[in-house]
Amino acid sequence: MKFSLHIPLDTSPEQTLRLQALQRAFAEVCNALAPRVQQTRTWNRVALHHMAYKQLRTQFPEIGSQMVCNAIYSVSRSCRLIYQHPQSPFHHTRFVDRPLPLLRFTESCPVYFDRHTLSLKNGQLSMYTLDGRMKFQLHLKAEDEARFHQEKLREIVLVTTAPQKYQLSFLFSEPDAPSAEETTHESPGNVPEYVMVEEPT
Repeated sequence: MKFSLHIPLDTSPEQTLRLQALQRAFAEVCNALAPRVQQTRTWNRVALHHMAYKQLRTQFPEIGSQMVCNAIYSVSRSCRLIYQHPQSPFHHTRFVDRPLPLLRFTESCPVYFDRHTLSLKNGQLSMYTLDGRMKFQLHLKAEDEARFHQEKLREIVLVTTAPQKYQLSFLFSEPDAPSAEETTHESPGNVPEYVMVEEPT
């Protein structure tokens, strides 16, 4: 069983600008990796990490090492949904004799976090940004706070809900449930709105 907890962030104008900068930088890393996926037909997260991590760290020194790992995860996740899902119109078997479509991530793409880049303690959220940690005070229900101690936290995602509005989504599951690496959560066959697919001519 999976459970999603969505927490709107009450950001100041300065905090909003910092999150927008992080989102743009995250999209840049994803877009730098996407052509490698198209060329090599490799989207397994571990294989992508070994193939591209060092180059991405060199290319984007301003982005933390763990956030580069999260961008690799994001690309792998989107590619599994678009190239591998049986109901996808861009399934890789349609492109045996021609290049795969190229994925382009928009500046509104979700930003994935993990326990290294986001932490929650005593109701205070500490989040990585390009220019240091950003902190928020959260007011969680007792049962929601208990989930952080009793259940497996699978994904942490920062998403845009409206212009200059952000929300954090936490995906929990039972400890023995399949990992996020083995699942996708978008509607089957649908291309996420933050991804543009460029078919080869």
